[in-house]
Amino acid sequence: MFVYKIDEDLSLKLVELRDSTRIFSLTDRSRNYLREWLSWVDTTNKEEDTIAFIKICLQGFAENKSLNAAILFKGEIVGVAGFNHLDWSNRIAYIGYWLAEDYQGNGIMTKVAKALTDYAFRELKLNKVEIRAAAENDKSRSIPERLGFTYEGHIRQAEWLYDHYVDHVIYGVLREEWGK
Repeated sequence: MFVYKIDEDLSLKLVELRDSTRIFSLTDRSRNYLREWLSWVDTTNKEEDTIAFIKICLQGFAENKSLNAAILFKGEIVGVAGFNHLDWSNRIAYIGYWLAEDYQGNGIMTKVAKALTDYAFRELKLNKVEIRAAAENDKSRSIPERLGFTYEGHIRQAEWLYDHYVDHVIYGVLREEWGK
């Protein structure tokens, strides 16, 4: 099983079926907050929806196509982050993440994104890591900006978010640029 310690308070572990109650509870408690930028929130209405998500994550991990991890902060699951897609042909990892509202503002997600990027380059030997975010989602965009990712572009109307389209921005960092 995948477990990755970031620091004394923070680590990542592969999502497991036994995590479904906690992950669904976090989603439900942060529903209005998460819904602003995440299109899956309205289709996650019961714990069974979270179980289905975890099963997809475990299948993706088994097939080496993705790696979605629970974020543990002081031993408690506080969100989910990982590689939504691993493109082995082009050696690119695509990071996605969400954090429960109660845990915002502690630098958790910046540390998590940094750790995932380190892991992609050092352990998986990939060449590039990408993070995409809605153009208006300043909190999410600040993470790759803080970590020194390069702004690579803007995709118009990239995602249908409930009742409107949102543009996406793309950030990337190459292995040769990381840690300089």
